[in-house]
Amino acid sequence: MKTTSATARRQRIAILGSTGSVGVSTLDVIARHPDRFEVFGLSSHHRVAELVEQCLCFEPRIAVLPDRARAQEARRLLAERGSRTEVLDGAQALSQLASAGEVDAVMAAIVGAAGLPACMAAAANGKRLLLANKEALVVGGALFMRAVAEGGATLLPIDSEHSAIFQCLPEDRGTWGQRIDHIVLTASGGPFRSRTPESLHDVTPAQAVAHPNWVMGRKISVDSATMMNKALEVIEARWLFDLTPEQVRVVIHPQSIVHSMVVCRDASVLAQLGTPDMRVPIAYGLSFPERIASGASRLDFLQLQGLTFEPVDERLFPGLGLAWQALAAPQGATAVLNAANEVAVESFLQGTIRFTDIHNVNARTVERLAPALGSVSTLEDLIELDERSRGEAAGAVRALAHR
Repeated sequence: MKTTSATARRQRIAILGSTGSVGVSTLDVIARHPDRFEVFGLSSHHRVAELVEQCLCFEPRIAVLPDRARAQEARRLLAERGSRTEVLDGAQALSQLASAGEVDAVMAAIVGAAGLPACMAAAANGKRLLLANKEALVVGGALFMRAVAEGGATLLPIDSEHSAIFQCLPEDRGTWGQRIDHIVLTASGGPFRSRTPESLHDVTPAQAVAHPNWVMGRKISVDSATMMNKALEVIEARWLFDLTPEQVRVVIHPQSIVHSMVVCRDASVLAQLGTPDMRVPIAYGLSFPERIASGASRLDFLQLQGLTFEPVDERLFPGLGLAWQALAAPQGATAVLNAANEVAVESFLQGTIRFTDIHNVNARTVERLAPALGSVSTLEDLIELDERSRGEAAGAVRALAHR
C-alpha cells in the first residue's frame, strides 16, 4: 500500500467474496469507520441479490460476478435502482479488481482454490492483502510467497488462528525465527468433538454445518467438523511464518477463546484471546499496525467458566494428519489435498458420499497423485494440477458412491 493512502484519503478496499460470512463482517467493520475506509469493489460467486444490496449500500465503483448471466441480472437490478456501479464478469475481471491501481487493500475472502489467481494478482501488484482465503497459501505455497516478496505486498492473515499468531509477534519479521520455538493452533473440535468415530457414519450435512462457536459458510463448517480446516491452517501457517512442519502443532480448545499461541525459545508462551468474532482479526488487518473498534463483544473474564485444552483424537479426526503428510511430499501435494477436499465436501453436502468418506477421498487422492508430481513452478502449473486432482477425487467419489 502506498504510504500516502492512509494520510491523504480514505483507504480504498476491494472485497473478494463480499457476500460470504467474512465479506459481510468486513463490510460491517468498514461501515463503523466511514472516515477511514471506502469500498472500491465487491465480488460474489452466486448471490446476486445480496451483492446488489451491498452495492446500493456502499456504492462501489466495480462489482464482479463469475459469468455473464449473473452479471446481466445484477446490471438490470442496479439500473432499476439508479446505481452507477459497473458490473463485470469472469475470473479475469476478478484479478483486474484485485490489482487495480486505485485499490489500496484487498480482502481475499473467496473460499477455495478459485481465489488463488486474484490473490496472486494482488500480491504481484503490491497490495495490502488481507488473506482470509487460506487456500491461496495451501495451493500456492512458495510460489505465492515469492509473489508477495517480489511485488512488495503487505500480507496480513485474517484467519483467527493466524491473526492470533501474527499479533503475538513483533512487526520485524526478520526476528521471528530467533524467537519462535513452535506455534500452537487451537481448534474448537467442531460439533462432533464428543462423539465416537463409529457414530460419525450417518452424520447429515445439517449436523455437520452446525458449528458450536463460529458463524461460517457451509464448506468451512464441514471442514471444521472433519478438522480439515485445521489441516489446511497447518499448511498455511508453515508458509506464513516460515516454519518447519514440525514447528506447527494443534490442540483442541472447545471454548474458542484462546485463538492460538506462540511458544518462544525461552519457554514463555504468548497468546491472543478474545470472543469468537471474525470482526476482530478483520479490524486488525484493515487498520494494521493500529487498532480500531471492531464491533465485537469484549471478553469478560469473570464470566468465563474455564479454559480447557485437549489432545486431538486421531481416530475421530484422521484428516488432520494429512497436513504433515502433504508437506513432506513433493511440492504440489498440498494443492492436491486441497482440491480433493473441495470435491469431497461438495459431494457430501450434495448427499453423494458419507461424512466419513470425505477423509477417504482426500487420502486416496493424495496417495495416488503425490508420489508422481512433476515440476510445479508457475500459476498455470498449479491450475493444471488442481484440475487433475479434482478429476482424481471425482473418480474416488464415484467409486464410494457405487459401493
